[in-house]
Amino acid sequence: MNRSAADRLLDVLGAFDQAHPALPLTQLAQRADLPLATAHRLVGALTRWGALERDDAGLYHVGLRLWEVAALAPRGLGLRQAALPFLEDLYEATHENVHLAVRDGLEVIYIERLSGRSAVGVHSQVGARWPLHATGVGLVLLAHGDLDLQTRYPTDALAAFTPYTVTDPDRLRRILADVRRGGVAVSDRQITDDALSVAAPVRGPRGDVVAAVSVVVPVTGARTPALIPAVQLAGRGISRALGWQPVSSEPPASA
Repeated sequence: MNRSAADRLLDVLGAFDQAHPALPLTQLAQRADLPLATAHRLVGALTRWGALERDDAGLYHVGLRLWEVAALAPRGLGLRQAALPFLEDLYEATHENVHLAVRDGLEVIYIERLSGRSAVGVHSQVGARWPLHATGVGLVLLAHGDLDLQTRYPTDALAAFTPYTVTDPDRLRRILADVRRGGVAVSDRQITDDALSVAAPVRGPRGDVVAAVSVVVPVTGARTPALIPAVQLAGRGISRALGWQPVSSEPPASA
């Protein structure tokens, strides 16, 4: 099937990811599955527009013009601006990694991260993607997803990153039910074997879960019971900033 010009342009942009933030033209053409001459023409057009930039070494990077357009996404800059004061409060309370994430298809994508020099090492970065089942924020978003998401999520081949990653479908379903009941997800050593994540939902004006907030701490000495109310408080604060009004029957999070 022949790809349209728009498809080819998108394939060029899609050649960049967390593992490939800078590419020479030849590798860019290979990753976009394009002839070199076609890639050269499309890259030139994208560079003139500002979607790509070329450095002194001849490598191409995503350009600032594309970042300007991406910042208009309602689940991006606006959500981050509303969330930032509460993320900063959560960071000051823990001095550990604090994340804000949204769901994109069957993956979680991180849109903000605060971290100190002494915080436990994590693989998450702004713009990074991970499977929903393997992270605290992902478990929150998966647990509160609609029926279509629940039926589409691949439970027969769950990716494992450590010996602790949940790969059993029945266990995952029980965990998601616990997340819905308790209003919090705890991801214990699922991405790295030295870190634990506590995550809570962020709700939009209609009460639907639009994002998740988390804190990631060293598993050794983790005070999970103390972290849970702090993360829930941050999630509720962001939710209210987005226009959510809790129902009166819902018990407040502990301070």
